[in-house]
Amino acid sequence: MQPMEYCRQKARQSGSSFLAGFRFLSPQQKDAMTALYAFCRELDDVVDDCSDRQTARTTLQWWRADLRRVFAAAEMPEHPVCQALKTVCPAFSLPEEELAEIINGMEMDLHHVRYAAFDDLRYYCYRVAGVVGRLIARILGFDSAQTLQYAETLGLALQLTNIIRDVGEDARMGRIYLPQEDLQRFGVSEQDILSANATLEFVRLMQFQYERALNAYREAVALLPPCDKKRQKAGLVMGSIYYALLREIERDGLGNVLRYKIRIPNPRKMRIALKTWLFGFKP
Repeated sequence: MQPMEYCRQKARQSGSSFLAGFRFLSPQQKDAMTALYAFCRELDDVVDDCSDRQTARTTLQWWRADLRRVFAAAEMPEHPVCQALKTVCPAFSLPEEELAEIINGMEMDLHHVRYAAFDDLRYYCYRVAGVVGRLIARILGFDSAQTLQYAETLGLALQLTNIIRDVGEDARMGRIYLPQEDLQRFGVSEQDILSANATLEFVRLMQFQYERALNAYREAVALLPPCDKKRQKAGLVMGSIYYALLREIERDGLGNVLRYKIRIPNPRKMRIALKTWLFGFKP
């Protein structure tokens, strides 16, 4: 199997909202986005599928070494995803340090299952989502450097949405990504979350997280310079789908995140994508 076909197969298997805006891109951009997505998916699988933390750390170290081969002129990476990236990265000027930060963020999941303050969580979000936003912005193209800040902030908004959606699932794995300072502020104990006890205090805590995520979407869109809005449409499509997910979670009842995950059906994703492509995204 050719490297890019391997990446396409990895992407098809996921069903992620990340892919919804791809159909509007050029073939070269589609390949770049697919290779980037496959890279993120492979790293995420290492953390989720390795029951032994030391094995997961060793595997992530292997990925670091293979990523270095992507940027070494005389070397060929071993993994098909990195082989695809070796073609993609020079074409779109994707920096090695931003791709390496994704690995660093995934490694944080192996030893950080609590975050004391929002600033700590924000740093994690930068590594696993903010730099992905920046890489997507580079693939789509931009004139203003401020577009990278927009993309980083949009990545934060998407990751905060994921954290809200996955509170229950994460708790069942012993993880709590909600900042400890917020739990204390609203009088929510860790045991409430770990035992799926949706108290009134928990709902108030989640309302606060919901408002924080909403503000991140608004801040991101406000940062996008008018000169780059057209080229960044695919990123806005992803943003609008995750924004719709966030609003759906709130309508369903924020306490329910402890019990199940809300999803946006694929036909609705496509409708949102088309509407955003034609009329833009205004959170």
